[in-house]
Amino acid sequence: MKIDENLILNYAKKLFSIPSTTGNTYKIMDYIRSEFKKNNIAFTTTNKGAVIASIKGKSDDNQKTFSAHVDTLGAMVKGVKSTGTLEFSLIGGYMANTLEGANCTIETINGKYYEGTIQTIKPSVHISGNEARELKRTPENMEVILDEKVFSKEDVEKLDIQVGDYIFVDPKFTITKNKFIKSRYLDDKASVAILMYCIEHINTNNIVPKNTINFFISNYEEVGHGAKAAIPEKTTEFISVDMGAPGVGQNSSEYAVCICAKDSSGPYDLNLKKALVQLCEKNDIDYKIDIYPYYSSDASAAVNAGWDVRTALIGLGVFASHAYERTHIDSMTATAKLVLSYI
Repeated sequence: MKIDENLILNYAKKLFSIPSTTGNTYKIMDYIRSEFKKNNIAFTTTNKGAVIASIKGKSDDNQKTFSAHVDTLGAMVKGVKSTGTLEFSLIGGYMANTLEGANCTIETINGKYYEGTIQTIKPSVHISGNEARELKRTPENMEVILDEKVFSKEDVEKLDIQVGDYIFVDPKFTITKNKFIKSRYLDDKASVAILMYCIEHINTNNIVPKNTINFFISNYEEVGHGAKAAIPEKTTEFISVDMGAPGVGQNSSEYAVCICAKDSSGPYDLNLKKALVQLCEKNDIDYKIDIYPYYSSDASAAVNAGWDVRTALIGLGVFASHAYERTHIDSMTATAKLVLSYI
């Protein structure tokens, strides 16, 4: 099966250029809907703002639903300090130390944008010495320095910046000459790019699946309730396309599709896992099976909400998850091959 790497990466480039922290995904969902309209893909939008694309199969029973989430980690203004810097509260499971020195953008409630940098409250060793080095990297010890001439809380308030405004952290998206993809938020925008490619591939090649296939683009996964509602009612199998987590003691890889046997929510469906493994072996798709001790997915959320569906979790291997992440195009193409093979 031939996969167009450039088309997947083009989708990724566009997705990563649009900030989409959990709770503020309206603009990226507008983009996704525009792509579906352009390609004549039927879709619906849920009350919470998720987008569900559907491709009719020969049978409308026993529908299969894939999910990927477009919402990302991020932050929100928690307070304005007397010095004109911003306190922040994290959204999702960020490790605060990975944010030190990151460029960011603040979006006010009335649509103004301001740039800044996330720093510790003791950012200079020339001033604080070892205290700067040893300071614990927590949100309480960090702040946003605005790229504005502000010297007081009143100066900041004149900019219309206030508590509850979103802080978008620069993803630093890049593709190397060896086809490594490095960025924040590969979890899970890379998987959304893969599903959008698969949808276009099916549509362009006039593929009619055996059963109707749905693609659930979730927007609240990072806070645990992305797929707890609004799954197409005839779904019998729900496959979350998220990420594998390579690292010390893990079996996952940045160069293969990762199939999760079990995570913190418990084991995934055995027969569905077997079917996915058999497809990989039949179609010569590189794969790894793994267990993730600190992980849950939209498939977990669906089952915990009471949906009677068989679930699986697959995805590209993402190194340094929830930090500055990395994967390789081989992992993205292997994931796309498995999704298309299953369909």
